[in-house]
Amino acid sequence: MQTLTVDVFVSVDGYAGSATSPAYFGYDGPMLEEWIREEMAGPQLVLMGRRTYEALAGLSGETGGAGTDPVPGVDKVVFSSTLKTVSWQDTRVCQDDLISEVTRLKSEGHVPLRTMGSLSVVRQLLEAGLVDRLRLTTFPLLVGESGREPLFAGVGSADLELVSHHDLDGRVLVMEYRPTGHAIPRA
Repeated sequence: MQTLTVDVFVSVDGYAGSATSPAYFGYDGPMLEEWIREEMAGPQLVLMGRRTYEALAGLSGETGGAGTDPVPGVDKVVFSSTLKTVSWQDTRVCQDDLISEVTRLKSEGHVPLRTMGSLSVVRQLLEAGLVDRLRLTTFPLLVGESGREPLFAGVGSADLELVSHHDLDGRVLVMEYRPTGHAIPRA
């Protein structure tokens, strides 16, 4: 059985994006860039939704202009009920049920799975109990009213165990959690 890691960039106040923030919330740095390269270098299957695909396809990649695959050589699945084709190599569109397909990929796949952005996908996977690791890369800012939507809006409660943590560039904190399956403590 393969593992699924949900990987999300988030502000301290829990937003995965802001209407006014640039990439990486404006906190790009050499350690962050190196960490991203290392994370993308290993064998994996990246899962994302249509909105994330379209946002990334609109950016310039390492090797070219808009539409260039930002992670060439990495297999990717874009979940969408409306998208028919994608311009990136090593990428397929899946119009099947997200939960059924991810369950199948976890049981039959040959590489670990991870998400890239895709809040809707992340929330559904968390609710279905398919997430093995939740990795939050937390940037040192409060986006406040410019936040697009709270990361965990609509997600039920879950007890998490801290597996690892480290900082990047002295300001970005990477925390990895494992869902325990236990009830959360109550007063």
